[in-house]
Amino acid sequence: MNVLYFAWVRERIGLPREEVESAAETVSDLVDELVAREDRYAAAFADRSALRVAIDQQLSDFDAPLKGAREVAFFPPMTGG
Repeated sequence: MNVLYFAWVRERIGLPREEVESAAETVSDLVDELVAREDRYAAAFADRSALRVAIDQQLSDFDAPLKGAREVAFFPPMTGG
């Protein structure tokens, strides 16, 4: 699946997107797999409450299932202005 990173998440990981092979059943499982890869992922996902996630461009939760997902995006909460 394609995993996309936005704003400071992208800055900490150093990539705007990547193709990930994963056995994860939920978004949280996917994050656990990514964090286990390298410290830069651990830094980006250190505070999951400061992140939002979208599956196939639909806002989701970290406990959402990934079955059939083609794209997962991580980004900070949006603010108006």
